[in-house]
Amino acid sequence: MNEIEYKLYIDDVIRRVESARLKVSEHHIVKIVAVSKYSNSNDIKKLYNIGQRAFGENKVQDLKVKANELDDLPLEWHFIGNLQKNKINNLLDINPSLFQALDSLELAMELQKKLEVKEMTLDCLLHINAAKEEQKHGVMPEDAIELYKAIQTQCDNINLKGIMSIGAHSEDKALVKQSFIIAHEIYKQLPNATICSMGMSGDFELAIECGSNMVRLGSIMFNK
Repeated sequence: MNEIEYKLYIDDVIRRVESARLKVSEHHIVKIVAVSKYSNSNDIKKLYNIGQRAFGENKVQDLKVKANELDDLPLEWHFIGNLQKNKINNLLDINPSLFQALDSLELAMELQKKLEVKEMTLDCLLHINAAKEEQKHGVMPEDAIELYKAIQTQCDNINLKGIMSIGAHSEDKALVKQSFIIAHEIYKQLPNATICSMGMSGDFELAIECGSNMVRLGSIMFNK
């Protein structure tokens, strides 16, 4: 696929996002985060050259390598993976724009300690396991609001911006939709929340129709 064909292909993805958001409201804005975990720095550059700026990685080491290799580009990096406590300092050294997978008070407190030492703040999303699937990380829906407020109260250096959730792992569209609705209902009840990150390559249109304003698109953006 040459550059012109690739741009036309990405334009079609953007049209699908636009169509879904207009079903919600013409005022509903949706941000695309291109998940580059299976792609290299050259792939990211190609996407950058046709206008993409926000990229997501789910491993701290991969994020570090790509952020260093592409340091000359004004990219917005999102960390979307499970964060181990022993990797917190490494993540903070990269200083991502957004950490999307904060999933416990314990992790928040450890993050807060490291942020205080470095005199930094970090924008984060609370990761909600809306489908209550055992294989997934995330906070149970019934605990999410209380935990969100606890982090806001106890962790001054963490700026909670909203929530992230992954749709139910199912071929049943109704189940996937229900998981998005549950997460969005929680989002609406959170103080000062502005980001509802839901939807990936296979279900982003449904997620947007359920209220998502940030989608994490991997394979579809890199045509893999």
